[in-house]
Amino acid sequence: MPEATLLVIQGPDQGSRIDLRGESLRVGRGIQNDYRILDTEMSRQHAIISRENDRWRITDLSSSNGTFVNGKIIESSLLEQSDQIQLGRTILLFSSTDEDGSQAANVRINLIPDHASDDRSRIVGQARSEGVGLGNDWGHAGANLQLLYQITEEVVRPTSSRDELLSRILDLTLQSVGADRGCMLVTDSKTDRIEPSVVSHRPGIDVDERMPISTTIVEYVIQNGQGVRTSDAQQDSRFGGGQSILKAGIREVMCVPMHGRYELMGVIYVDTTNSLLQFEDPHRGQFNDQLLRLLLAIARQSALAIENYRYQDSMIKAERLAAVGQTVAIMSHHIKNILQGVRGGGYLVDMGLKDDNRELIKKGWVIVERNQDRIYNLVMDMLTFSKERDPKLVMTSIQSVCQDVAELMQQRLEDHGIELRIDIDDSLPESMIDPEGFHRAILNLIINAIDALEDQARPRISVTCRFSPSEEHFYLDVEDNGTGIDPVDLPKLFSLFESSKGSAGTGLGLSVSRKVLQEHGGEITAESELGRGTCFHLKWPYILDDGADQDHQTQRVDNAE
Repeated sequence: MPEATLLVIQGPDQGSRIDLRGESLRVGRGIQNDYRILDTEMSRQHAIISRENDRWRITDLSSSNGTFVNGKIIESSLLEQSDQIQLGRTILLFSSTDEDGSQAANVRINLIPDHASDDRSRIVGQARSEGVGLGNDWGHAGANLQLLYQITEEVVRPTSSRDELLSRILDLTLQSVGADRGCMLVTDSKTDRIEPSVVSHRPGIDVDERMPISTTIVEYVIQNGQGVRTSDAQQDSRFGGGQSILKAGIREVMCVPMHGRYELMGVIYVDTTNSLLQFEDPHRGQFNDQLLRLLLAIARQSALAIENYRYQDSMIKAERLAAVGQTVAIMSHHIKNILQGVRGGGYLVDMGLKDDNRELIKKGWVIVERNQDRIYNLVMDMLTFSKERDPKLVMTSIQSVCQDVAELMQQRLEDHGIELRIDIDDSLPESMIDPEGFHRAILNLIINAIDALEDQARPRISVTCRFSPSEEHFYLDVEDNGTGIDPVDLPKLFSLFESSKGSAGTGLGLSVSRKVLQEHGGEITAESELGRGTCFHLKWPYILDDGADQDHQTQRVDNAE
């Protein structure tokens, strides 16, 4: 069975990859699906993707907003390579590798060394890639231009790998130049060796037979930077009769360099086996100079595609390295500060034990405990932010989550003289949420508010929540009357490692809170005024267990009203 994947290229789960395994995969917003996407415009049971022989079929499950394939609404449709599927606001890219395509190109290629006895190639034409044109025949030029447009569209279409793109280009190339087989040999960016990357063939060609490639021709093209077409039929004394020609399999070859902006990216090598036309007139072959120039133009486009992929990979690696370096530097700084606090508290405890001074021991232990809490919160924020996970949804009251946070922070609030008001109606309906995730998100907001209320007269934090039955959304506000946030800092408030608290903050807390809300299909925003305080607004959809009774849902909504 071909391997197939779905890549989420737009929507709440952007960047996620879904491997299609088993006989079917059910996709939707509900908890009972095989793959759950928290897209509020997606139905609870939206679509099912199932095997059909060696293909995959997507079927809409009477969804509210419909299922689209390549922009067209469908009830059921077989999926093709690179099809774009839209479910609600989410767009997925379908990718499938057939059994032939998954086979390594170098296994399907037979490189013929210099002066091999069976290498009968003769170069009968050549052309340079610089200034390549489409020819003077306007009919052919129009067709060739249309082909180059098609290849350009392939280059800009989303794809999961470089070789997948090159394979699509090679398929178009074989159709256009009339070749039976083709291969792209690509330069390895690390070793500079040119190796087979993708192989293709026309229908009816024996795919089990390894494609012969002359290293003499390839090296000539690389060294001279020219495209060549060759024939092994002319001036060969071994082909004395018709039968010997047919048995030998007369071949024509075209090989062209793939010149990028600055360096050679590889070569394209295509060939054709003998035909009755060639047998009757050896001078009339399939390939000509017009096709050679077209192949050079295709090679140029292919080289630019390879370069783009290399640049993209390099940028991703550079960004990852930069992110790792930034993370290590910032985390090391915060951990160092916490460890200094632990050492200071430990020193007081040690002094108290030596002097049998209980007050000194108590004072030191309070410092140790405070820094234990700091390092625990830091580690939990790091785990929450770095781990891609599905929230563990259970029917929960948001009021109970807020009360748990209040109890946890009670001592710290009393130490700072801060009043915490929680105004949440008991009649608020329960909803499917991740209690641990919401606990972490609200806790971070309360900790931020406490820090903002330091040295503030009559410090106060209020937590309010309401439910809108018509919109089926919850709205929760966490407000303080602290120092407020500078308007310059507001746009980057939820950015990773951005903190308005200087060395006292990690820049992780608000990023974690936003991530939790996004995992639930919600959002978090902030309003602030310097000297007046800050209010964080949380919004997320009301979700019931798929197995919940419809009357039970109606009753809860009526109670909320």
